[in-house]
Amino acid sequence: MPTYEYECLDCGNQFEAVQSMKDPHLTECPQCGGKVRRKIGRGAGIIFKGSGFYQTDYRSDSYKAAAKKDSDSSSASPAPKETSSTSGSSSGSGSSGGSAPAASPPAKTP
Repeated sequence: MPTYEYECLDCGNQFEAVQSMKDPHLTECPQCGGKVRRKIGRGAGIIFKGSGFYQTDYRSDSYKAAAKKDSDSSSASPAPKETSSTSGSSSGSGSSGGSAPAASPPAKTP
């Protein structure tokens, strides 16, 4: 059952009442017997648990299969690009002055 907030128009007393939605509004202040008005409540917090609350949860099976196929093919293609870019940067290791150190510095001679 919802909790409703009331305010007395005569004495300013504010109070809450747990009522059914079918119950009539309260009309009298419990302190002074004056007229009360029901305030607009803050509402209740809603917690969504479980699946079904995201747009992607309602995708069709064909869409999910195509997306999986796309992600599998795209995840396989960047790997060769990384190895080619790594080999390209190692060929110019002395001239580029990159932030990554070379594989190992030459041994010092005494």
